[in-house]
Amino acid sequence: MQVLAFNGSPRKEWNTATLLKKALEGAESQAAETELIHLYDLDYKGCHSCYSCKLKGGKSFGKCAVIDGLTPVLGKVIEADALIIGFPIYMGAVAGMAQSFLERLVYPLWDSENMGTLLKKRIPTGLICTMGAPVSRMKEMGLDGRVRTVEMMTGMAFGAVESIIVTDTYQYDDYSKYAHQPFVNPEEKAERHRTVFPQECEKAFEMGARLAASASEA
Repeated sequence: MQVLAFNGSPRKEWNTATLLKKALEGAESQAAETELIHLYDLDYKGCHSCYSCKLKGGKSFGKCAVIDGLTPVLGKVIEADALIIGFPIYMGAVAGMAQSFLERLVYPLWDSENMGTLLKKRIPTGLICTMGAPVSRMKEMGLDGRVRTVEMMTGMAFGAVESIIVTDTYQYDDYSKYAHQPFVNPEEKAERHRTVFPQECEKAFEMGARLAASASEA
């Protein structure tokens, strides 16, 4: 059983990556083989709008026709038993590399005529979203809606999808060195990182275990 995780953050040791590693630990607790792929290590761009993946009878129907650093990764996804995709919110939207990855991964798999999936199997999928905004600001800006949109679209391609949204993340080791919004309280963020973030990590672990268990039952 293979569980793949994708880190859509440029940071390999911070919030998103830490949560993904915990999720993979959960998958491993169910005897899954795991792999973490850092998207920023790959050379690729977003959808080229060529529609080759939708051309009936075309050689690329149902798969992305663009050949670049993402191509072998997309091939791995189809063979995987479960997926975990982590991404931060930057400037009110899914971070660029993650968005480009989702465009290339999800859109070709949609059965556009029947509003379903072209996949021959269900792949349990988890989404982990991180953001510096607290819950109140997330609601005010509708950022949770961004995540729900990704959840809906990903679910159309892979089947059942579950999400974790981690808010008010700790972004710097020393806030005094960086410009930040006036509503940010560094001491409160540090305390939240110390007390609440471990709970979020436990949720990620449990998600990974659930996805692996679900995949083993398929």
